[in-house]
Amino acid sequence: MKRFLLPLLVIASASGSDITFKKQTLTNDFVAEGAHFADFDHDGDNDICSGRFIWQGPEFIERISFAPKFEKEPYDPAKGYSDFFLSYTYDFNADGWADILAFSWPGKETWVYENPQGKGGNWTRHSIFDVTDNESPTLGDMNGDGKPELICHTGGQLGYAEIDWKNPFGKARFRPITPKSPENDKKYFRYTHGYGFGDVNGDGRADILDKEGWREQPADMSKDSDWVFHPAPFAPEGARGGSFILVYDVNGDKRNDVITSYDAHGYGFGWYEQGKDGAFTAHKLMGATPEDNKQRVKFSQLHAMQLADMNGDGVLDVVTGKRRWAHGPLKDDEPNAAPVLYWWEIKRDDKGGADFIPHLIDDASGVGTEVTPGDVNKDGKLDIVVGNKTGVFVFLQE
Repeated sequence: MKRFLLPLLVIASASGSDITFKKQTLTNDFVAEGAHFADFDHDGDNDICSGRFIWQGPEFIERISFAPKFEKEPYDPAKGYSDFFLSYTYDFNADGWADILAFSWPGKETWVYENPQGKGGNWTRHSIFDVTDNESPTLGDMNGDGKPELICHTGGQLGYAEIDWKNPFGKARFRPITPKSPENDKKYFRYTHGYGFGDVNGDGRADILDKEGWREQPADMSKDSDWVFHPAPFAPEGARGGSFILVYDVNGDKRNDVITSYDAHGYGFGWYEQGKDGAFTAHKLMGATPEDNKQRVKFSQLHAMQLADMNGDGVLDVVTGKRRWAHGPLKDDEPNAAPVLYWWEIKRDDKGGADFIPHLIDDASGVGTEVTPGDVNKDGKLDIVVGNKTGVFVFLQE
């Protein structure tokens, strides 16, 4: 199923240790917690968006704004938060020009900024969903029509919001998959962590996951209904849950597994191997000490992660890192440790197993609430774009 983040490219395979990146700092100002890219001006080069700004490619030096200044700007990375929690790009009105979707903040509106087709000025902002809860909302194809839905929860109910493609800038319709109850109001609130989607049971339909298990999409989606819940602890007991929960066949056995961090503001990273009986076996990759990982790597606050085939070997890898100062310099675990950015190479063996091999990209950027891999400069190699409290950066694979 489609995640609407990057094309899955076929590139020449390279050893993980041979891959290097050229870092370019677009700004050291805190403008947003995420970043994305698209060719917004139709000049053939991708541009990078973060917050209300676009850096024009291919040099990413000239910066333009597509929205007026917000009241809280300039944002203070030690004390404040931005008005752009995550950003995605997609041509919502099918006019051939990429628009920008912004999740403004958990519990608040989701906006789409309509590309004015190169006419300049502020882009028209459309509020397409009023209350987007969860700290890792995303875009993905839930109903198999090849177009994205807003995958989030709202008002204590898990689900997703369908966009009316005849009126794409109108209000999206929320499709709940859990009942409304006082218990769920407490469990699924605006700052709930850990959310994902993917075809867990191999029936061709996207399911929805949280840290407690997964909910199976029924064959008939003509009416709203409560999806069947399959309990599976995708985080250790007591952990608050990670960020994006990823669904992927890690070891190549034709069964999809689950990859996630354990605590978006603490420690922990692992994958859950799905067996023939549908049960999951936990494989811990990283914890609170270097000894928790045979690679001797340790960092906290894995608040964003995505899948991408970074070395072109046909197996997807994981791009993640540390979110610095999520709640300022005095809270969370090791808030002032180096904000690292990693890609973890998934290397399958011939015995049905797999290793995750960490490759450090940078130690002075990290991730925000979002990390975006993709071919930014169109050279056939996957790059990485991040925006967070340390600035906005692009890492071009050399």
